[in-house]
Amino acid sequence: MKKLVLAASVVALAMTSCGQQKCNCNCGCDKCACSAETTVADVDSTASGWDYVVRENLDLSQLPKDKDGYYVIFDGKTLNGWRGYNRDDVPAKWSVDNGAIKFSGSGAGEAQSADGGDLIFNHKFKNFELDLEYKVSEGGNSGIFYLAEEAVRHTPEGDQPLAIWQTASEYQVLDNERHPDANLGVDGNRQSASLYDMIPAKPQNAKPAGEWNKAKITVYKGTVVHSQNGQNVVEYHLWTPQWNDMLKNSKFAPGGPCEPAYDLLSNMGGDNHEGYIGFQDHGDDVWFRNIRVKVLD
Repeated sequence: MKKLVLAASVVALAMTSCGQQKCNCNCGCDKCACSAETTVADVDSTASGWDYVVRENLDLSQLPKDKDGYYVIFDGKTLNGWRGYNRDDVPAKWSVDNGAIKFSGSGAGEAQSADGGDLIFNHKFKNFELDLEYKVSEGGNSGIFYLAEEAVRHTPEGDQPLAIWQTASEYQVLDNERHPDANLGVDGNRQSASLYDMIPAKPQNAKPAGEWNKAKITVYKGTVVHSQNGQNVVEYHLWTPQWNDMLKNSKFAPGGPCEPAYDLLSNMGGDNHEGYIGFQDHGDDVWFRNIRVKVLD
C-alpha cells in the first residue's frame, strides 16, 4: 500500500469496535453521517483498500533520559509530545491530573465523544521497552497500544480514518472484577495485561480498580513481552505464521467485521516494523503515569 504524506490537520473520525462509524457530534446515534475533514497529499483513492498516513516524528533528543537510560516521554506536568490519534491536537478529555495523564470518561463506551479519542506519543518506536504505571476506574476499560500506524480507508464517500485498534496490538487495561469484558473472549484473553482477544495474561495479577499497576511492554525484533506488577504474563512473536494464526482465530480475522484489521496487523508497524505508543479512550476514567521508553535499537 502506498504511504500518504499528511498535508494538514487530520481530525479523527470516531470509531467503535469492528469498524462501525459512530457519531462524532453530540446526538449519540450509530447512523449519523458526521465526518471530520481529512486533508492528505498524494492520495490515490480507490473504492476499496487503505493507505498509511505519514507524519514527522518528534525528535527524541529533545527529551531527557533518566538514570536508567529511558527517555521520559511524559513530564508529569504537560502533554508536550502527545496528540490525538489521526489528529494534530490533544482531545479535550485528556488532561494532566496530579502527575498522571488522565482520560475523563464520557460514559459513552467506545463511541468516543467529539472531545475524546485515543492519545498517542508523536514518535514511532521500533525496538523498545515501555515502562509505566496505570490505574483504572471501577468498571473501567482502556488499553495501551504499541507499533500503531495511522491509516485511512478508501471508500466511495472519500477517505475515512481507521481506528488505532485496527493497526496495533493492545495491552488490555481493565477492571477485571466489574467489567463484562473480563468474562468474554477465550480463557480470560480480554482481562488486564492480556494481548487483547488473543493471549490471556498468566498469572492474572492485576490490582483492583483504583490502585496503581506497573506495566512493561518489551518489543525486540518481533518478540513481544507483556509484564504486569513485576511478572511476565504474555509472550508472543510478531510477523510469524503463528502470529497470523492467532489473528485468524480472533475478532480481527480476515473477512470479518473488523476489516481491514487483519491486513494491517499481520504486518504491524508497516514495512519498517515501527509505530506509535497510544492510550485508549474507551469511555471510562483511566490514568497513566511515570511513562518512559528505553530504545533497544
